[in-house]
Amino acid sequence: MRRPGFPAVLAVSLLASVGLVQRGGGARQGTPAEKPECTFTRQNDVATPMRDGTILRSNVLTPDGEGPYPILMIRTPYSKENPFAGAYNSMDAWAGRCYIVVSQDVRGQYKSDGTFYPFRSEATDGYDAIEWAATLPKSSGKVGMYGFSYPGATQWLPATLRPPHLTAIIPAMTSSDYREGWTYEGGALYQAFAQYWPMNSIANSAVRHLPDGATLDEELNAAQKAYADKWKWFLPLQDYPPLRPEDSRVAPYHFDWLKHPADDSYWQPWSIRRHWSDIMVPAISFDGWYDIFLDGAIENFVGMRKNGGSIGARDGQRLVIGPWQHLGWQQKVGDIDFGPEAANSMPELMKRWYDYWLKGVQNGVDKEPKVKLFVMGANKWRSADEWPIPGTEFRKYYLHSKGAANTAAGDGTLDTTLPAAGSPDQYRYDPKDPVPSIGGRFQQVVAPGPRDQRPVLDRKDVLVYTTAALTSDVEVTGPISVTLFAATSATDTDFTAKLDDVYPDGMSMLIAHGIQRARYRESQAKETLLKPGQVYKYTIKVWPTSNLFKAGHQIRLEISSSNFPMFDRNPNTGHPFGHDAELKVADQTIFHDKNRASMITLPIVAALR
Repeated sequence: MRRPGFPAVLAVSLLASVGLVQRGGGARQGTPAEKPECTFTRQNDVATPMRDGTILRSNVLTPDGEGPYPILMIRTPYSKENPFAGAYNSMDAWAGRCYIVVSQDVRGQYKSDGTFYPFRSEATDGYDAIEWAATLPKSSGKVGMYGFSYPGATQWLPATLRPPHLTAIIPAMTSSDYREGWTYEGGALYQAFAQYWPMNSIANSAVRHLPDGATLDEELNAAQKAYADKWKWFLPLQDYPPLRPEDSRVAPYHFDWLKHPADDSYWQPWSIRRHWSDIMVPAISFDGWYDIFLDGAIENFVGMRKNGGSIGARDGQRLVIGPWQHLGWQQKVGDIDFGPEAANSMPELMKRWYDYWLKGVQNGVDKEPKVKLFVMGANKWRSADEWPIPGTEFRKYYLHSKGAANTAAGDGTLDTTLPAAGSPDQYRYDPKDPVPSIGGRFQQVVAPGPRDQRPVLDRKDVLVYTTAALTSDVEVTGPISVTLFAATSATDTDFTAKLDDVYPDGMSMLIAHGIQRARYRESQAKETLLKPGQVYKYTIKVWPTSNLFKAGHQIRLEISSSNFPMFDRNPNTGHPFGHDAELKVADQTIFHDKNRASMITLPIVAALR
């Protein structure tokens, strides 16, 4: 059933009205190994009407044959001109495979009219765009969507409204919630991302629509260059000058994010996790162990498997995670070359997925395992049908010391024995001198991926707990948590955790990390300040991973209170978020005795051979 308001005659008239029409086809459209099946016609800047009258613009590539053809659509704030990565994955290549390809600038970006505000219009605009595309000449009525990062949100959000012609999606490198795991984590702000993303892309491109856009564009470009030395240190956050808090045309959403640090009604309309039961389409959640949105991809897979809106949607979920960061899905990530099996598998996976769901090609993709994970260290893929892997043992490794676990040269150890006694460890967290971010989940101003942590392991504000050298391989695949019994001199502070793989030569390779803001220790929706000196139990969610800790290696846990500028510095004042230019020192105490056993819980599976 076609949605009323988008008759086929309207689509035909819109296509006919476009000024620029080009012909396509030939060997240049794909890789040398893939000869195009179809020649096609390109129509640029096709007017696409939204329900409120706003005109978005799309590039449309239509095969020249009689059809009908399925549609592959991407909606992006990053320019519609060539949103598919690489020749094999280009718009031309997909049109050469006999798909109608639609690439659209979202509202307020590049050629599209309206005002850009992240996520706000993507559900309804996406619905309208999907149903409009389904009426295009030669359309089969089946629409698939693709895109990673923000274009992943432009798939999940309209899917919550059940557009009749949406058939299958691949939302890669995106989240399940646009507060937790996108803007905040454990109550702490993803500072580098929340500041740099707008001035590097979405605000930068949107202001070019304005009369003084050239000047604003130049200012944002200059701020990018000065970020590491100047702007990352700026306080208070609510007055961040490069995004012009006094000018609501530039990035009003950034300051709205800061006004809503808790999980409140501001975020709920854009939360995918609250709408899994409304989603009716199969999806591949595609991500990387060092991507900033990894946890959301896993959560969407698990949530849709349990609560998807139909049997077909629940059974049609797939999860693929490689060793990658956000961009550049290659075998070399951070300091590690993961070998040829880690090379980008997305183009072939996309082809088989869409051929099955949109063309009806019986290629067996529906019968393959639902979960495919790259095991780092083993540098091989493992498959399963559920997450966590069936048979996972959640093993507790307890913190031990005699009260001097500070630095890698301290006396901190980690093992599976419940502590009988132990002197607590102490350190001083000074937000004027935070622990610098080295590696980890993608941030444009933090070198991402697995990185050697030794440059921070001689700091007195980093507690280090390490196992003895392993006598056999230990595979950690699944969700990870740290339980911490801690006291602080502050009314609010942060606790951070890092899981490292220590090599025989001493290299301490970052595998996964997490953070917990104390005021959100009980709930992400409600703040509760601390009583200084009182011992509280904290749970730090260390994001999932899959890593083989080889025999001769060691498992290491780092505990501290900052990871900057990946996360904002907690000023330790307890004042409302974003208002502080004042910074206070916090004295932290970590307990690990019989009655207050701090630990890391690791998901252990039979080691992949």
